[in-house]
Amino acid sequence: MNFLQVAQEVIDGKIISNEEALAILNSKDDELLQLMDGAFAIRRHYYGKKVKLNMIMNAKSGYCPEDCGYCSQSSKSTAPIEKYPFITKEEILAGAKRAFDNKIGTYCIVASGRGPTRKDVNVVSEAVAEIKEKYGLKVCACLGLLKEEQAQQLKEAGVDRYNHNLNTSERHHSFITTSHTYEDRVNTVEIVKKHGISPCSGAIIGMKETREDVVNIARALHQLDADSIPVNFLNAIDGTKLEGTRDLNPRYCLKVLALFRYINPTKEIRISGGREINLGSLQPLGFYAANSIFVGDYLTTAGQEANSDYRMLEDLGFEIELTQKQEAAFCYA
Repeated sequence: MNFLQVAQEVIDGKIISNEEALAILNSKDDELLQLMDGAFAIRRHYYGKKVKLNMIMNAKSGYCPEDCGYCSQSSKSTAPIEKYPFITKEEILAGAKRAFDNKIGTYCIVASGRGPTRKDVNVVSEAVAEIKEKYGLKVCACLGLLKEEQAQQLKEAGVDRYNHNLNTSERHHSFITTSHTYEDRVNTVEIVKKHGISPCSGAIIGMKETREDVVNIARALHQLDADSIPVNFLNAIDGTKLEGTRDLNPRYCLKVLALFRYINPTKEIRISGGREINLGSLQPLGFYAANSIFVGDYLTTAGQEANSDYRMLEDLGFEIELTQKQEAAFCYA
């Protein structure tokens, strides 16, 4: 398979076939650099060498009634994690200042649970209004299954993006969780789109899915028209249903990132949870397919030290994408 030729065809508007998609995942390791070269041709066409930085604020930890097999906050998990109720507006604002100071363009307010309460939405809404005024950050909320009126309130408050991952293929979904359906997740993404909020939805790779499942989830996100696609690689936490699962290697993870770029050429592809342990020393190569990254810690697991990420991007010759207020603060001070 001539990956550069296929990449040019994708840039010209082609949708790759299932056979081509599987050929990417099944490609020989000796072809990896050719594959990433093709992925970079697509990424460079739409995003140049800019990288978007994202930071998570874990606004509520634990106390979740869902049974998601990958999650340490699940009701079925025995993992020893920190648990606390929804944080205050002041704590959310303090996190936004840290994000601004660290050149983070998108601040992600994330909470465990099936869905937010009225009080949760009110706290987020009040905080977002101040964040936009003080720091000019893009704000992404991730609060679980959402109702129409909640989506409208978040939109009016200034929330730019809402994350609700599909996580895996429709076929494989019931293996991962039974406390909500695949359709529940799709419906939340459709609700935020309806109310003018940018949809963010992605996948977790390494949960005993088949390679056909990986192709199907990449296609489902294309059909859903998600603007931002976080690609997570399973960090199997002891105490969860998937503990002990170690199905990934760095070369396969790069092939997955390339696949998502070939199928979703115009979208923000974000290297997300589990990148440190699954990509290892090959992390820098991921940016030849992806154009976005989480900096700092995740929900209940630690991320790579932030300065290592900045140094990695500098060594690659990539450019951090700043907000207008950050440009004024850091570039023209």
